[in-house]
Amino acid sequence: MRRIYMDANATTPLLPEVLDAMRPYWIEHFGNASSIHQQGQQARAAVNRARDSVAALVNCRAAEIIFTSGGTESNNLALFGTLAAGDRLITTAIEHHAVLHAAQALAERGIAVTFLPVTAQGVVDPATLKAALQQSDSQQQGKTLVSVMLANNETGVLQPIRELADLAHASGALFHTDAAQAAGKLDLNVKQLDCDLLSIAAHKMYAPQGLGALFVRRNVRLQPLFFGGRHERGRRPGTENVAGIVGLGKAAEVARQWLASDGQQSLTTLRDRLEQGLLAQIEDSAVNGAGAPRVANTSNLYFDHLEAEALVIALDLKGLAVSGGSACQSGATEPSHVLTAMGLSEARARASIRISLTRQTTVEEVDRALELIPAAVLRLRQLSPTIAG
Repeated sequence: MRRIYMDANATTPLLPEVLDAMRPYWIEHFGNASSIHQQGQQARAAVNRARDSVAALVNCRAAEIIFTSGGTESNNLALFGTLAAGDRLITTAIEHHAVLHAAQALAERGIAVTFLPVTAQGVVDPATLKAALQQSDSQQQGKTLVSVMLANNETGVLQPIRELADLAHASGALFHTDAAQAAGKLDLNVKQLDCDLLSIAAHKMYAPQGLGALFVRRNVRLQPLFFGGRHERGRRPGTENVAGIVGLGKAAEVARQWLASDGQQSLTTLRDRLEQGLLAQIEDSAVNGAGAPRVANTSNLYFDHLEAEALVIALDLKGLAVSGGSACQSGATEPSHVLTAMGLSEARARASIRISLTRQTTVEEVDRALELIPAAVLRLRQLSPTIAG
């Protein structure tokens, strides 16, 4: 049985050219990038090249890129590195838990935290941010950071980042966006987005797990999370993961080529083919976030009268990998916080699956999914006819 992988938002496969770029830095060029001898300088040169490539992906200066261990660390560094007791954080109810749980920890440290609601489509209404900023201006003496994700990891819905960032800056606040699910899928330009900080996760863009990056605009003060050496200009101490950094740099180069070749439109066409085929075959179903702008590869659908976990398992047994939501929530007993924030009932949130295509997904694989999913939904509904929608 040939397996079909449609869970790219959990992690993407490592591209062969990324692996090839990384390989020498495990074996031949194994030096510490902080060493001054030849092996160390070879590693340092590789890190610098990768930094240039990641900077080009988001249109910033190379010196504004900090390499981290992943999207979670990038988000934590953005929040904990800019805020202190007496400051304020404004974020949303649909953020990744790397932001939500960090916000909860910040609240315990004396930082005021506001969670913005979203519309039924999963979009932040700029008016709600404006109101929160006005309240912050009247009550807060310290600085304010606004953190809103660019593309939601469960629904793929995109936020109006430029408009939100403009509101934040007009109020004197800093603006951070978690772009883990957008980097490599969208043309990202930090100047056009007008953000002060932006997080990237390598394994969401066909690079290795355990590596990420944080864009920090020049002149934004950032306190390190860790203490040690002067790596990453003193903002992220610790010996650099040279091979991983090289992989992220190569993935950034490949992403720029893919975006220039109109890869987004091809992926959108496949996603739409999948959604239209499923909705045509399966009653009592719909796309969560339909009508809102979304990244090209992501579809989140509910199928009333079943449990998504059972559907995910049934499809896995047939060779199709999808998700019941965020991979970070696998095995969770609570329904998706993203979907419930959008107004879905608990039953409908539990009946929703996420399908996220890779760049390698084919028409044949989509058509196979259009055979497997309706059949599995029908079988599960017959087995559990009493589950409400």
